[in-house]
Amino acid sequence: MSDTPDPAAAPRHPAEPKREFRTEDLAREAGIPVRTLRFYRERRLLPPPRREGRIAWYTEDHLARLRIIADLLERGHTLGGIAELLAAWEEGRDVAELLGLEGAIAAPWSTESPVPLTLEELDAAYSGQADARAITEARSLGYVRLSTDGATVSHVSRRLLDASAALVAEGVPLGAVLEAAHGVRASADALAGLFVELVEKHLLGRLEERLTTGETARLADTLARLRPVARTVVDVEFALAMDRRVHSELGDVLTHLRSRGTAPDGEA
Repeated sequence: MSDTPDPAAAPRHPAEPKREFRTEDLAREAGIPVRTLRFYRERRLLPPPRREGRIAWYTEDHLARLRIIADLLERGHTLGGIAELLAAWEEGRDVAELLGLEGAIAAPWSTESPVPLTLEELDAAYSGQADARAITEARSLGYVRLSTDGATVSHVSRRLLDASAALVAEGVPLGAVLEAAHGVRASADALAGLFVELVEKHLLGRLEERLTTGETARLADTLARLRPVARTVVDVEFALAMDRRVHSELGDVLTHLRSRGTAPDGEA
């Protein structure tokens, strides 16, 4: 007979049971307040615990879920969005694809970088017109932010800074530039609203019924391709509108000058 022990006959050690936590212990392990844990339960971000009488027992699965929630919150997801992702996960959908689609939707369109300036530099850029009233107005538009000590500012965009400074240099008062900015902002918001409505209606409508494997990746690629398309449409339409308005307005000015016999040189 062989002295080699039979593996099948060797004693088997039972698998270690999963750790369980009371509410306070789970909150401490996850690094969150107990009230936050209960809030997540109310929002159904966590599955119900096992109960023994009045005691709720949570497992390591609950702890893992809490760590996922913390990670998604850190990445900028809302609790509502996290609830949808977790529901999709439980239904067997590819959460990585869903995250990719959300990333494509939420990716910033603006590539502007803030420009740090002293108050003196800002005032010089605007030909001495950046007084307290103008700065307050620019702050309300979100164009500038004051430092905590009030000695420096951060302008939201180098291109906007240069464009508005050029208008002031040509003789347009800074107050008028900022007043016009409100209209520009409203028009830009309206254009963005039209584009978002178009995408929601024709690309993302009834999305939950179409989330099959690969569909979210395709939609993410489509949204990425549509970004330059939207910019092109806005750029072309603005140029055409400027052609229409400038020709119309200058035509009225020239007609008025001709009627007074004071047409500029070269104009019949």
